[in-house]
Amino acid sequence: MERKSHTLISTLRSTMSHDNQITERAIDLHAYANDASHFLLTPQAVAIPNNAAEVGALLRASAELNLPLTFRSGGTSLSGQGVTDSLLVDVRKNFKGIEVLDNGERVRVQPGVTVRALNARLALYGRKFGPDPASEAACTIGGVVANNSSGMHCGTVDNVYRTLESLVVVLTSGTVVDTGAADANEKLRTLEPALFEGLERLTKRVRSNAESVARIKHQFSMKNTMGYGLNSFLDYEDPAQVLAHLIVGSEGTLGFVAEATFSTVPAYKHVTTSLLVFDDLFSANESLEALVGSGAATVELMDSLSLKVGQTLPGTPRIVRELKVQSHAAFLVEYTATSAEELEDRQAKGLALANSLKLSAPARFSPDAKTRAQLWKLRKGLYASVAGARTQGTTALLEDVVVPVPALARTCAELSVLFDRYGYENSVIFGHAKDGNVHFMLTDGFHTKDQVQRYSAFTEDMVDLVLGEGGSLKAEHGTGRVMAPYVRRQYGDELYGVMRELKMLLDPAGLLNPGVILDEDPQAHLRNIKVTPAVDPEVDRCVACGYCEPVCPSRNLTLTPRQRIVTLRAIETARLAGDTKLVAELEKDYAYESVDTCAVDGMCQTACPVDINTGTLVKKLRAKDANKVEGAVWDTAAKHWSAVTQGAGKMLGVADKMPLPLVVGANKLGRAVLGADTLPLYSAELPAGGTKRARTAPAGEPVAVYFPACVNTMFGPADPAQPGIQESFGALAQRVGIELLVPEGIDSLCCGTPWSSKGMEKGHANMGERTIAALRVASRNGELPILCDASSCTEGLRHGIEDEVVPAGAKPLRVIDVVDYTAEHILPLLPQGQKVASLALHPTCSSTRMGLNPALHAVAEAVAETVQVPENWGCCAFAGDRGMLHPELTASATEVQAAEVRAFGAAMHASCNRTCELGMTRATEQPYEHVLELLERITRP
Repeated sequence: MERKSHTLISTLRSTMSHDNQITERAIDLHAYANDASHFLLTPQAVAIPNNAAEVGALLRASAELNLPLTFRSGGTSLSGQGVTDSLLVDVRKNFKGIEVLDNGERVRVQPGVTVRALNARLALYGRKFGPDPASEAACTIGGVVANNSSGMHCGTVDNVYRTLESLVVVLTSGTVVDTGAADANEKLRTLEPALFEGLERLTKRVRSNAESVARIKHQFSMKNTMGYGLNSFLDYEDPAQVLAHLIVGSEGTLGFVAEATFSTVPAYKHVTTSLLVFDDLFSANESLEALVGSGAATVELMDSLSLKVGQTLPGTPRIVRELKVQSHAAFLVEYTATSAEELEDRQAKGLALANSLKLSAPARFSPDAKTRAQLWKLRKGLYASVAGARTQGTTALLEDVVVPVPALARTCAELSVLFDRYGYENSVIFGHAKDGNVHFMLTDGFHTKDQVQRYSAFTEDMVDLVLGEGGSLKAEHGTGRVMAPYVRRQYGDELYGVMRELKMLLDPAGLLNPGVILDEDPQAHLRNIKVTPAVDPEVDRCVACGYCEPVCPSRNLTLTPRQRIVTLRAIETARLAGDTKLVAELEKDYAYESVDTCAVDGMCQTACPVDINTGTLVKKLRAKDANKVEGAVWDTAAKHWSAVTQGAGKMLGVADKMPLPLVVGANKLGRAVLGADTLPLYSAELPAGGTKRARTAPAGEPVAVYFPACVNTMFGPADPAQPGIQESFGALAQRVGIELLVPEGIDSLCCGTPWSSKGMEKGHANMGERTIAALRVASRNGELPILCDASSCTEGLRHGIEDEVVPAGAKPLRVIDVVDYTAEHILPLLPQGQKVASLALHPTCSSTRMGLNPALHAVAEAVAETVQVPENWGCCAFAGDRGMLHPELTASATEVQAAEVRAFGAAMHASCNRTCELGMTRATEQPYEHVLELLERITRP
């Protein structure tokens, strides 16, 4: 296709408010070249519009430049509909509006909002969004509408198509249509007469053809995202509503959804869960009708290979762990209710039904949240286990198909035959049995012609199998590129012709996401398949799903974890191809975009289905890049840590007494000379230094070792008139008769996080060895628990003892955060204090990773009548000194949640880690303190 390359960037920039909304940097283009699918296409440019008007301008520029355009939101689509070699338009970073209507019965939402964020808002009203895709933490409304997403519970009843009320859509002409407006039809007729007439014509054409009507009704009686939603022509009369529902599932090929209004569904808080195990797939299939008829909200299938893989997962329920798997199959079954009484009744009926079925083991239903979590961990862990264990350098393809429910067992059995025939090992089958919808995964290298031909032959046989059973080749993942060549085969020439005419009506130039949904090239699904070179064992198992992105604090500033990994792969691919120019260009920006601005907070791991902590990779890269001088400095610091921490505290004390402009001026000069990633930035909210950590031995018998964090020596309390966390926790313990022992030489000890986060391996090892030795002595070889008063330091200590070889006859060291310890051992014995009216609470990334947040909330609720956590809470990215080295990182990470906190108008602000308190103080201009400081204050005698 002809390109006006010399004017491309300038023309695109003329459509945006700021030049930086258009990027052509190599690192950005390669960061966006990947979505969750197995396709890879590198765009020519990336646009980040702020509003629908800018999208309209981009569409007009696309036509002027003859440049294809693809919209991308969450990037979690699995069929290749979110990648392009032309213009990629990112609508994730903006378009975040949510407007709750009619007390939660309806909601108006923009495309950049994740399903999880939407449900968090609706939960306040006892409602939820109908679709419940497994990627709900990362997928956005834009993609959900584009793919007509459904999920594990909603089936075909509460999917996007059924719950949609109206759309605001931007057409390729730039015309904006609100299909919910009272005069929507008249405006559509006036502004787009050819489109209006064409929709009426196609509606008549479809309805007048009995064979077309029958085929559409059959296809859409199941989950079906293959081709366009032709059921719109049967279900709706008004052209505006026909248009709105045709846009659903159109994968960005017909227009841009700027806003959508939905009906919501009740959020059931009462759930009971069971795993029903059968001798084989056919026995399980025989039970489906009865289970669905009983009102089961969820019936999730796992085949025999799934159960075998599941047995290897930690925490697998006993019913699976002890099963001698042969040809078994299992259903994860759930019933939901609006009250405990209703749930009890449903559970009793469900249990009676289950035990009347041909089960391999007696059924047990449980409303226990922990039991439910175990069962869902098994179900969701299948994908993670197989994808994570694949051979280095291979690519994972997750597919989904649907067949009529009576054909489900037979189809699954035949799929297993195909896996064996083509040598695809560990291809587990799982999915939504009550809908006849199953998923399976293939892993291969796609490096050789034979591998691609094998996949091609498998696909042809799979297509014949599914269509032979009267099914659909795509149930919920969208047609994308992967099934575009097979749309005609599934629908026939007549309905395929309707789809082609529909595409011409709405996108006459064929510039919206070409190659997606409709493609005449029979080999299109075999082109542009992602080849992933091995770069590091820590991240090679990454499937680029994007689940990590919403929790990454640098997501709106530089790169996300997924992008850090895929750009590293791009560097390696260029290196292997001998493209030294591209390698140099990518590496030039990689240092800042990936390494310097990563908070290494580990939050990505909490969201990653294959358990990757990208921060660990970044630490390795920092270690690799560290020069000898810097390493020697940090190694020396480890040996003289007492002097370093006290010296830093004294310097802050001096700075606190000097005129701010003088301190800031000298500091900025030093950063200019030494580098922004070397010398921290001083700012006004930084307190004076704290006190030494050493304490006299306890008078009585200690019950725990207290390891005060050195960060509190460097940074004193927010209020100089208050004693700080060390004295506060000591006072709380004393009030309830708990004696604490502070280790000898505490001022020279550290959890090791400063060295670990910077990749200073030698200094980290030296400090770790000395600290563990001191803790062995203080804890009497593991007899006493070790308490730490900063959550990141608690986590650092836990990591430090992970690889310790426990001495013979000794016990493993136990490290507990003071918040956890206080909630369990101190809070129940304290007198109730005079609570403050309200408290804004900031959980930390470490408190989240360690499961500390329930205890943190319990303590906070003892301090305040009302405890508020921002809806948009996330890591503050202060990350030790990272927020001082790169203040723009903390500013970006906290921008939205800080606005929420300021709107709270809370009386107090608290967290559980000193540097996070500093980060939130800077972001909100409100003093954050350790929650135990506040607890001590309100319970003073």
